[in-house]
Order: sequence, then C-alpha cells, then structure tokens
Amino acid sequence: MINNDSINNIMVEQVITDLEHEYYSSAFDTPLRPDAFEMDDDTKMELIAKHFTGIMQVLGMDLDDDSLKDTPKRVAKMYVKEIFSGLNPANKPKPTLFKNIFQYKQMLVERNIAVFSNCEHHFVPIVGKAHVAYISNGQVIGLSKLNRIVQYCSQRPQVQERLTMQIANMLKEALGTDDVAVIIDAHHHCVSSRGIRDAGSTTLTAEYCGQFLNTETKNEFLKYIG
Repeated sequence: MINNDSINNIMVEQVITDLEHEYYSSAFDTPLRPDAFEMDDDTKMELIAKHFTGIMQVLGMDLDDDSLKDTPKRVAKMYVKEIFSGLNPANKPKPTLFKNIFQYKQMLVERNIAVFSNCEHHFVPIVGKAHVAYISNGQVIGLSKLNRIVQYCSQRPQVQERLTMQIANMLKEALGTDDVAVIIDAHHHCVSSRGIRDAGSTTLTAEYCGQFLNTETKNEFLKYIG
C-alpha cells in the first residue's frame, strides 16, 4: 500500500529528475527566461536606467552633478546595445561561406582574437584572447566571421568554460563540420579587482572537437598558436 509520504517522495523525485533533465539539456546555453525578448530595446534601456539611478542613489552619488547625471542612461545603452548585445539572437552573425576551390585540406588557424566579456557572477570584465581553428569539409568561412562569432558569444554575461563551448558549437554549426578547436586565455577582473586581488593570473580553457581530438592534430594546433 502506498501512503501519502511515499506519493510525496515520488513527486519530489520526479521534480528533481525534470530539473536535472532541463539543466543538462540547456547546459551550453546562456540562462535566459522564455520572455527575454518580448520587451524592445528602448524599454529595456529605460528600465535599466531607472534601476541604475536607484543603485547610484543608494551608494550616495549626487546625480545632479554634471559628470554623473547621464550615467544611468549611458550604462543602460552600454548594457543593451554593446556589452550584452550577444544575448539577443537577432544579433547573431550570418556566416559568409565560400567553396574550398583550392582543396585546402590542412587546418586554418586564427590567433589572438580579442575577447571582451563580463563575468556573470559579479558583472565585471573578462578580457583576453581566443585562438580558433577548423579543417574544411568543402567550405571555408570569411575570416572576419570568426572574429564576429567570438564577439557575439562574448557579449553577454558569461563563464569562460561556457563561452569556449559556445564558440566551438557556433563554428561547427556555421561550417557544417565537427573539426574545430577553440582556446581562450583570459584575465578575470573578478579575481584581480576584488576578492583575492591577483592581477597576474589568467585562465585557460579549451574545446577540441572532431579531428582535433587526435593527439597529432591537437599538438599541431598548439604549436601554431605558440
């Protein structure tokens, strides 16, 4: 006979299972509410400016000062139009692909792509370099699109591990191949400007896919990026 406690335990276990499934199925995605894009950019900026005004007032800042009075509007515009613009899929770069008419079969590597992102735990900068590579399966991508993919994924609140995987996944989607690799070497201001205040450390993350899982191919990529 199943009592009420048993039923409750079953229900709790089912909820936990559903939550775990939801987490694992979206682990590579930036956490967003379903209604994230129902509000237009102008409304978002207006609301952010109001909230940031409140933050500044709580901190005791004088918003009547000429230097500060427009700061909430500047911050709101920066959040929506610049440093967090990668949250909006409407800003996703459209890849320009070309036929690999030269039958180039070696890896293509682009080094030292600038990374400017923000830590989602403290909303302070992550600054560094990305190194990306791919092996063509018959198509090649415009070089600037590699930079734009890195930029798009970076311009949102991030953790570096997820950022690395998102760039790799977008490259695979754009190129139609699993043969991609991404390494990010970045400086985290949440480490240098607060907490431990260690200004000298950087964080390295890597994602190897397809042929780059082979030791020889991986080592060749590492040699190229120095």
